[in-house]
Amino acid sequence: MDIRACTGADLDGVQAIYAHHVLSGFGTFEEEPPSVGEMRQRFEALAAHDFPFLVAVIDGRIAGYAYAGPFRPRAAYRHTCESSVYVAADAQRRGVGRELMLRVIGDCQRLGKRQLLAVIGDSANAASIGLHSALGFESVGIFKNIGFKFSRWVDVVLMQRAL
Repeated sequence: MDIRACTGADLDGVQAIYAHHVLSGFGTFEEEPPSVGEMRQRFEALAAHDFPFLVAVIDGRIAGYAYAGPFRPRAAYRHTCESSVYVAADAQRRGVGRELMLRVIGDCQRLGKRQLLAVIGDSANAASIGLHSALGFESVGIFKNIGFKFSRWVDVVLMQRAL
């Protein structure tokens, strides 16, 4: 597995992974997959501010991606990032998410950030909660029943890791 910075050429693979998660799970509360063009805008906005946006490549194919970005736009939050990680369905349980997140954590530390947050869709999302716990994130709360997707109410788990 090769972990490297995402490039524009990777965005088709990134969009395909994200579209799968949008259409099949609660890891994101988006209900319609964004286009490759929209994913490009999101990628470029993060890159313009030197935030990490990484891909994992296995056998020449994008197997997952992770990034960090600003938690909120107000200036007082400038030392806090929010991370996201998505893994292709056929690459799960192979350490892809862990390796991506280890790099995102290190990159955020090098940027001088102080806190890294995970905002995890679905309190039953054991894989994501377990991954973040194993990487030193602590649960700091749950927003109960704040998302409505696939005809059910869904929680959001908040986790935090000091950098």
